[in-house]
Amino acid sequence: MAAGGGSSRALLALRVLLLCALAAAAATILVPLATSPCARSLSRSILAATGLDPYLLFCAGGDASGGAPLLSQGGGANGTGRGAARAVVTDQRCVRGKFPPDALPPLQCCPPASASEPVNFTLPDPAEPLRTRRPVHAVGAEYMAKYARAVALMKALPRSDPRSFYQQANVHCAYCTGSHRQAGRPDLGVQIHFSWLFFPFHRAYLYFFERIAAKLLGEPGFALPVWTWDVPEGMGIPEVFADEASPLYDPIREPSHAPPKVADLDYILGGGGEKNLTDEQQILHNFRVMYKQMISGATLPSLFLGQPYRAGDPEMPGAGTVEWIPHNTMHLWTGDNSRPNAENMGVYYSAGRDPIFYPHHANIDRLWESWRGIVGGRRRADFADPDWLDSSFLLYDEEARLVRITVRDVLDIGKLRYAYAGAGLPWLNARPPVTPGVNPRGGRLASVSFPVSLDAAVTAEVRRPPPGARRRRSLQEEQAREEEVLMVEGIEADAADFVRFDVYVNAREYRKVPPGGREMAGTFATLKHPGKEGTVVRTSMTVALGELLEDLGAEGDDSVTVTLVPVRGKVRIGGLKIVYMAE
Repeated sequence: MAAGGGSSRALLALRVLLLCALAAAAATILVPLATSPCARSLSRSILAATGLDPYLLFCAGGDASGGAPLLSQGGGANGTGRGAARAVVTDQRCVRGKFPPDALPPLQCCPPASASEPVNFTLPDPAEPLRTRRPVHAVGAEYMAKYARAVALMKALPRSDPRSFYQQANVHCAYCTGSHRQAGRPDLGVQIHFSWLFFPFHRAYLYFFERIAAKLLGEPGFALPVWTWDVPEGMGIPEVFADEASPLYDPIREPSHAPPKVADLDYILGGGGEKNLTDEQQILHNFRVMYKQMISGATLPSLFLGQPYRAGDPEMPGAGTVEWIPHNTMHLWTGDNSRPNAENMGVYYSAGRDPIFYPHHANIDRLWESWRGIVGGRRRADFADPDWLDSSFLLYDEEARLVRITVRDVLDIGKLRYAYAGAGLPWLNARPPVTPGVNPRGGRLASVSFPVSLDAAVTAEVRRPPPGARRRRSLQEEQAREEEVLMVEGIEADAADFVRFDVYVNAREYRKVPPGGREMAGTFATLKHPGKEGTVVRTSMTVALGELLEDLGAEGDDSVTVTLVPVRGKVRIGGLKIVYMAE
């Protein structure tokens, strides 16, 4: 017994010593990490032992274009008083997406696993040649032959190579079907549509695609051509993409929209979708669409870029103007409308398989740059929220290295060593006309009890903020970016269908409003989400009212009438309200 008791006491003492040693080791690791995480270099094994997610400890420089700690503290839109950081951080974990029975193979989105840890993005050498992206219609046949050769070289790479066209197309599939996981939240995917991640993700994606193409071509200055469908010379599928002998040809496109068909930036999929306008009328209509989406409807960052989406949030909180239209509508216009999902371009999982996808998104990126500089000579600002700036994606570069790139890394295209040239903004002054006689005075509107299923058009009277709030707006408008905004809340759209509804303001007789009319204030338009049959997309929509109400002569009215008109698919609306937003 005595020997046994001595052994027990010795074992207890040993355990105490081990506990103290572990506590000291933990203090050695964690205290410096807590006080100065960016000054420490910790291996994944040590981080795993501490239970900390290594992807949440990325650190870089502090300026707006060179990186910052992903765990930086800060505020909301103005960077103050927000509490813990919640940037969306993409993890290496990737799960197989869900596809419907009629999807086109291959049905695998996840990238090949990296043999090493991701490297943090660094800006290219300022001495690198500046890549200038120009319109397809302006660069000439010789230049487009280079793009065709780049695509052919990418298609010739093994499918296991992350630089191959197969894997590059899958990048879009993985990020648009939620296959990539959020760091620290393996139950949640990363979704880059219908939120403030839409523009920066696609910019990063194209940046690496372009560099891969340049590397394979052996031409460091090669730049992607741009499908400028917002200017008359580019409004239609360029001829070079319709050549069946070219690597740029995709047989899975809408045949009735082959050249020389003029594109409809406000395209409605399905029966009755074609507007049957003359080419001149269609071009004018497209100009008015662009004006609404880029000028009058996009006066604030969230109206243009999309709604905030933070780590742990439900996905798809709300798109910006250009993502609804013309981004989504041009995807649908290009894809094969005879297929259930409008592949390739008309659905998220397969859009990247069409070589026209990349010039299409180069134009979306060009519009982001244009939006920043088209408001009376004063440069528009993006979000300043650290949760946006520090959100990050994983993408392979031209050397087949896995790179972690943040939103703040892609904000300055000059530092990324590319620019746009050769395309104007012919829609800048295409302010839509008012339609007389579509909102007769008098008569009571039927009461609407939200939420409602949008099986037929619904018209509701929506009260505006009180006059006092509107006076405060006029006093502050020179000091703050502020806008009166209609909020369409609690939208539940059928995920398995293409869903569209239009929003009219002060147009009870909305059928009299011609295409492009001023009273048609906004459009909700989604692509299908294959594999999500039986579920809904829960999101929201915002519509700027300031210039619209001025044009309609309704600035002094206490309320406006809002008419929601279903066009396609099943959708339920939670409510309507008007607020003032300042960003």
